[in-house]
Amino acid sequence: MVEIQILEKTDDFMRFIVSGVNVPFVNALRRIMLIEVPTMAIDEMVILENSSILHDEILAHRMGLIPLKTDLDSYNLPEECKCESELGCNLCRSNLTLEAEATDKTTIVYSGDLKSENPDITPVSSKIPLVKLAPEQRINLEAYARLGKGKNHVKWQPVSMCVYMYLPEIKVDLERCDSCGKCVEVCPEEVLVDIAEGIKTQEVINCTLCMDCADACPKDPPALEISWDKEAFIFKIESTGALPVERILSEALKILNKKLKDFSVQLKKGMKK
Repeated sequence: MVEIQILEKTDDFMRFIVSGVNVPFVNALRRIMLIEVPTMAIDEMVILENSSILHDEILAHRMGLIPLKTDLDSYNLPEECKCESELGCNLCRSNLTLEAEATDKTTIVYSGDLKSENPDITPVSSKIPLVKLAPEQRINLEAYARLGKGKNHVKWQPVSMCVYMYLPEIKVDLERCDSCGKCVEVCPEEVLVDIAEGIKTQEVINCTLCMDCADACPKDPPALEISWDKEAFIFKIESTGALPVERILSEALKILNKKLKDFSVQLKKGMKK
């Protein structure tokens, strides 16, 4: 049975333990979160005026990498939209505009200066610098945001961090351990502590499996054993802010489930031939 234990959770970060699964499953889940869960990003621009020091292509590149808050329920992927238009429609495209000018002093244009037609599709942060304008320089452009996937471009990747590791297990042989404390000294996460009863463990979940403690033990073989549960993993997910981490995880599970169903259908068709 699959079990999940949430250790930490905010809108943009989640750390949890998932048990009852194997490496292929968690790796598939991680890859789907990285490259299959769609988010909004600026995909095309019409630059009406740009007298800044940045070339149009560089400015467009910077605009495309601005994380945008995403509404997955109101928009379609361009390739799945019924409009079938290269220009898109209000169901697969959201418009943003930027008009900025420096008058008598140097001005920095930020992501917060973008004006969106949809208040739900806005930059995650208003403090991302886009370009610096010298006096009398001006920018005027229209930007078009669309849903996309990380496998096509990193600007559509919903996570800035998505990693997993085995759940650590530490066993101390108290009969052989002489409490010299060398393992305690080298442990970077302070998982081992020296108390009156001998060497004990604390917050084992923080162990990085570096094996420094076992290497430092003067006993041969070491008086402590570092291992891991092959069916339990610690996941860390950090969102770019485009989607809450909980939504990213749930969308990834939906996509994985659909892939498994499609594979099952194709397998049955192949067996009938």
